[in-house]
This record gives sequence, C-alpha cells and structure tokens, in this order.
Amino acid sequence: MFVYLICYAASFTAAHFGQPYLSGTALLAAAVYLYRHEYRRTGNLLHLRGLFAAFWVGGQGVACLKLSRLQTDWAAETWICFFLAFVCFWCVFGLVSYMTGDDTPYVRRRGPKNHVRPLYYCILALTAVSTAAFLFEAVYLGFVPLFLRGVPHAYSAFHVTGVHYLTVSCVLVPSMTVIFFQQGGSRRSSRNTLVIAATVVCLLIPILCVSRFQLIFAVAAALFTYIAYTGQVRLRTVLILAAAMLPLYVILTVARSHDIEYLNGIFEMKNPDMPIFISQPYIYIANNYENFNCLVEALPWHTHGIRLLFPVWALTGLKFFFPYLISFPIYVDKEELTTLTLFYDAYYDFGVAGVAVFSCVLGAAAAWLDSRLKRMRNPMGFVLYAQFAIYMALSFFTTWFSNPTTWFYFAVTGIVAFCCFWAG
Repeated sequence: MFVYLICYAASFTAAHFGQPYLSGTALLAAAVYLYRHEYRRTGNLLHLRGLFAAFWVGGQGVACLKLSRLQTDWAAETWICFFLAFVCFWCVFGLVSYMTGDDTPYVRRRGPKNHVRPLYYCILALTAVSTAAFLFEAVYLGFVPLFLRGVPHAYSAFHVTGVHYLTVSCVLVPSMTVIFFQQGGSRRSSRNTLVIAATVVCLLIPILCVSRFQLIFAVAAALFTYIAYTGQVRLRTVLILAAAMLPLYVILTVARSHDIEYLNGIFEMKNPDMPIFISQPYIYIANNYENFNCLVEALPWHTHGIRLLFPVWALTGLKFFFPYLISFPIYVDKEELTTLTLFYDAYYDFGVAGVAVFSCVLGAAAAWLDSRLKRMRNPMGFVLYAQFAIYMALSFFTTWFSNPTTWFYFAVTGIVAFCCFWAG
C-alpha cells in the first residue's frame, strides 16, 4: 500500500503539471507491483485483490497517458474517488481476510466433489434454453445480426424484453464444460460428444448476435474457471486462446460495420497513424475513466440508491410501471462511447461516500469468496469465482453489479449449484 500511495501522489502531481506520460507510468508501475506482490504472497493467479489492483489501477494509468483528444484534465473529486475506490477495497479485503484467518497462501484444503452427471444434464438444459431463446428472438425480430450489413448497432436492437437474458446465458456453458471434463467427463463417449457440441453451439450464439463482449466473456470465464479449479495454467494455453479469438474479434468487428475509418473518427487519437489494434483497446479502457469525470463535473444531484437498484427494477418489471426509476441521463463525453467504470452508479447515487462504501462492500465480498476457494466443494463455486474475477479484471469497463445480466448469471449459477448439491 505504501508503494501505491507514493505512485498515486506522483501520478497526481505529474498530471497537475501537464506530464501525462509520467502520470500514467507511475500508476502502471504500481499496478504491476501490486499484482506481483499478491501473486507471490498467495500463489493464486486469480487473486481477487491482485486482479483489482492490476486492472483498476493499471486502467487508470492507461487513461492518464491522455492519448486521445477526447480526454481532459480530471477534477480533484475524480482523483479522490479513484483513490478511495482502490484503498477501501484493499484495506477491507485485508481486514476481512485477517479476521477470518484466511490471509494465507492458496492451498486447496478439500477437493471438490465429483458432479459429472448433474453437470451433463445442466449443460444440455442450459444450451437448449439459450438456443430456443435465440431462435425466438430471431423469428420475432425478423433478423439475425450477423447477416445484416451496414447496421453498426444491430446487436443493440436484438433484444426481446426478458427473453434476451436466457439467450445470453449460453456464456456460462463453456465454464461448466471445463468443470465437466476436469472431473473426468462421462464414461460414455456419446455424452462427451454432446457436451462438446453444446459448447460449440453456445459459442456460436454470441457470434450470430455479433456480440464481441459475450464471446470474450464466455472464453474468459472458461479460462478463469480452469485456472481457479486447477490452480495453474500454461502460457501456451493462453496464447492459443488469444490466437483463436483474434480473428473472430476482427470478423465480428467487420460484421458490425465498424471499419477502421469509422472507429478512428470516434476515438479521435492525437496520433492519427496509431494502429487500430492499439487505439481500440486504449480507448475502451481510458475513456471509461473520462466518462466518470464527466459524471463528476456534470451531475446536478444524486439519485440515492435508484441507480444501484436497477437490477431490481429490471428483473421485477417495475421499470415498466414506474419509468422514472430508469429515466436518468448517462453522462459521457461522446455518445458512441458509453462504457463506464465499476463505480459510476455508486457515485451517481451517493457521490464520494457512495464510491467508498461500495468499494468496502466489494472488498468484503471478494475476501469471503477468496477464502471459500480454498475449500470449495461444489464445482459451480469455481464458475462463480471466475465470474467475480472477470468483474474485477474488467472493473474499468462497466457497472457490473448494477447490471441485471450480472445478477441473472449469478442466479443461473446458483440454480446449477443447487442441482449439483441436490444430486450429490
């Protein structure tokens, strides 16, 4: 923490004196050090505090480089919020770990039970439900996004209220497949073949929807589940997955009618010759922090919990009866770039105090989940841990915990976990 405090002060000072490269480098160095410290201490590649440090602090460092003309100097309150978001999470995580006696290296104390049979039926059932929901949406809406041309935001229109949650639940199947085969798979080769086929179908659905994020989420969740279950991963495995994902990402980008000229026009990079494979990841990380600063500077009043409770309004249908619950503007610096940070809605509701309290809650939840990993008995616990790890790794991306889809995934994971428990 002492290293972070020094680097944060250096970053703030450098930014104040107009030195963006020094400002960004200071925080990037802190992110690398903090993750390395957590990994060396615990031996857990997916240590939740380490992931949050690497990606939240590292993402802020990337944003501080100010490579786009869209970026401006941040308000002092923005710097305070980013600081509290990390410090509160870090301290509460450490406190809860110390109080529960789980602040120790990652050594699994009990192995998970074998649940191949219920996993097999749950994989097939979830695949069937997701496929049926996708087909219903395609027939009802009259199009499949992949086959449209010249429509950059076709996926945004491919939503039938309530049904789309079922469609995108397919992203959990690859993670379940990882557990299925890690536990030995079925003795019947025909069942193993069906599981593989179901996984392929569930990876095809995001492609047909032209959803790069859902595809990346499915693959990342499967990889994180594998790491959480085995405690290790080969670099070769990661490189193979990355090599396989890259052409798919490019194909989906083209299918969304997002050509290089279109994207560069949105990103407004200071260096117009910067390659798109650098400028696109950069802006998808950096601009989220800019959007938070827009919120800080433009928000006229706070909403006192209404934003954070959006999953309740959406999943219960209350938003249709009380439209004012969701009728609040999103403050962003460009309408095409609408991704936000993990703490956007917390600030929207309660300001600086909301960011601090929300970070404390996340730190406590992450510490509890990290402690459970060492004695996980239900295999779906690893899938839950993988999801939480993704949310920590993509903390710069969006407001995960005020997104109803996140809680729907948690609910599906819980249902499958109950099936495994009941059958075990």
